[in-house]
Amino acid sequence: MGQSATPAAPTAATKTTWAVLVAISFCHMINDIMQSLLAAIYPLLALEFSLSFGQIGLMTFAFQVTASLLQPVVGLVTDRRPLPQSLPIGMGSTLVGLLLLALAQSYGGLLVGAMLIGVGSAVFHPESSRVARLASGGKFGTAQSLFQVGGNFGSALGPLLAAFIVVPLGRPSVAAFAILALLGMVILNRVGLWYGTLARASAAQGRAVASHGLSRQRVAWSIVVLAVLTFSKNAYTASISSYYTFFLIERFDLGIEAAQQMLFLFLAATAAGVMLGGLIGDRFGPLVVIWASILGVLPFTLILPHVGLVATGVISVVIGVIIASAFPAIVVYAQNLLPGRVGLVAGIFFGFAFGMGGIAAAILGVLADIRGIVWVYQACAFLPLLGLLTIFLPSRARLAA
Repeated sequence: MGQSATPAAPTAATKTTWAVLVAISFCHMINDIMQSLLAAIYPLLALEFSLSFGQIGLMTFAFQVTASLLQPVVGLVTDRRPLPQSLPIGMGSTLVGLLLLALAQSYGGLLVGAMLIGVGSAVFHPESSRVARLASGGKFGTAQSLFQVGGNFGSALGPLLAAFIVVPLGRPSVAAFAILALLGMVILNRVGLWYGTLARASAAQGRAVASHGLSRQRVAWSIVVLAVLTFSKNAYTASISSYYTFFLIERFDLGIEAAQQMLFLFLAATAAGVMLGGLIGDRFGPLVVIWASILGVLPFTLILPHVGLVATGVISVVIGVIIASAFPAIVVYAQNLLPGRVGLVAGIFFGFAFGMGGIAAAILGVLADIRGIVWVYQACAFLPLLGLLTIFLPSRARLAA
């Protein structure tokens, strides 16, 4: 039995609306700066409040669980009833969370602040991903990549801002970033007005979303495959983002500053890969990008733990570009599998990716304590083999049928 038609979605713009795409990418950068600031100020919080590693872990858990679990719920609700003004409201939650992190006088206040930032992220990702698709003008991969690259840049920028602003000036300086969140609210309010106009036009037309004809079982299995591929990508990326500096210090006796510079190169490479993946996906289809990204990175991950310092730097950049190109393609492919469920798909995959990254980082940390950090990289090198599961995904022609 074929997939039944789904409820009407807001009518997409007939031409690519670049101003909206740039705006939503910029706000994604703001959102992810705030997220990365939380982890970056942990040493300050631990010193001021005498926090244990367990208490810091609970803050991370509160933030990540809130952000991960709420995203699919927000996506499901807004698929049924678009809420354009939820975007600035979500950024407002992040703003309040920042102020609490800056001014709270108790550990409980810090926990609430972390959770409010998680709520803001949970609201932002599904709705802004929908806006990116609506503004794409049919260039779904390019739009999704432009949206995501803002987040990548924000994640890389957050620790630098913390190092140059928060560390010298102290915890209260975190409140200054609320100005950035306020700017995000203003921009998202304008985006929400544009989005609302499309939503009202769609309601007036009463359009239904076309079906691709795949059975529900085939669609469900394909979503599971995409989830496994997302896990493989994010688990490997977590091994780099969380432990790459430790690997470089142990294997090459590198200094902390030099190791951080090499980590920044990797993060910059992932931003480039996200953008490249969208452009290639629009030209050849997202399935080609998924194949090339997840499985194509395998030779480089296998060789990384066994080469010299210069080669390690070069290969890590190559890995960053290739592996990061997968996620926008996965999101676009999943949105094609579930037409009319753009918010739900974004909520599931952004939430799942975020949650899996945190869980993988925790597990890899335990393994590193037991077996050593070099062993962790040797084991993680085989994760891209899961890319072979791509063979079970429907072809581009079948999906478009």
